[in-house]
Amino acid sequence: MKGKSQKRPGAVRKTSKGPQVGSGGQGRQALEGRKPTPKAEDRPYHPAGKRKAAQDRFEAAGGRRNTQRQPEEAQQQKRRAPKSDASVELVTGRNSVLEGLRAKIPATTLYIASRIEYDDRVKEIMGIATKRGLPVLEVMRPELDRLAGPDSVHQGVALKVPPYEYAHPLELLDTVISRGQKPLFVALDSVTDPRNLGAIIRSTAAFGGHGVIVPQRRSVGMTAAAWKTSAGAAARTPVAMASNLTQTLKALKERGVFVLGLAGDGDVMLPELELANEPIVIVVGSEGKGLSRLVTETADAIVSIPISAATESLNAGIAASVALYEVSRRRAQRG
Repeated sequence: MKGKSQKRPGAVRKTSKGPQVGSGGQGRQALEGRKPTPKAEDRPYHPAGKRKAAQDRFEAAGGRRNTQRQPEEAQQQKRRAPKSDASVELVTGRNSVLEGLRAKIPATTLYIASRIEYDDRVKEIMGIATKRGLPVLEVMRPELDRLAGPDSVHQGVALKVPPYEYAHPLELLDTVISRGQKPLFVALDSVTDPRNLGAIIRSTAAFGGHGVIVPQRRSVGMTAAAWKTSAGAAARTPVAMASNLTQTLKALKERGVFVLGLAGDGDVMLPELELANEPIVIVVGSEGKGLSRLVTETADAIVSIPISAATESLNAGIAASVALYEVSRRRAQRG
């Protein structure tokens, strides 16, 4: 019909208040973006929001608000960081861990490096730990390196032990006497090397000694290195701590124990020692300074070990071992 334009169906644009038809209209909302993300503490389902809600409830109940809030990222890092316990010691190395488990030391956790090579020692370690119900944790080798320390050779295994419980010197003496035994102790005077302590503990156990006495100050204690060097003997031989070594030695003397100090310039040679069959405590000084003046004055006798003139002195652990052997030999001869 003339005067009217002929338009094909669908060519008329429809007006609408809603979204426009077509790709541009459909994606317009996406292009506009979203609103800013709420803070973590404003989201009720987030852990930070739950803490804020709990803090608000605490304030409503009359508590005080902790205004020093840490950033959420710092709090998460703090939660992820492992707690350090300076009082906990680790016994490292396959032989040391195996000997410790055989001796039933009071361990709390066994650490095993992932992908460790299972030799006979590791198999026995795992068997003893499983039998005792000891928790076994498999950790990555870098983590075990961090736990053991930079100077430790762990060989893929480490044993966590609790703080050592020291005995009291006089109580230790009473225990030995109650068993009908002749006391034989070793006391350390200013010995600071834990390996020496571990070696002395091992020698004390080997030659029939009943305990080791360490001072509370200026002396080594039962560290992981001492545990390792003792090779499990620390689980069988008690270690006592003296608040004051000189006073403890005097108290032992009052109870009938003879005090023998080891020194290079002693007045009695070890092969000529006549007090071996008496209750004795052998005092070993440091390799550098030797016995202190007060300990020297307290001792009943200063004993020397005959050595070659080319050798200046003996290591504290070796000197204690030689003296313990001689006492043990003489006691065995007397029966």
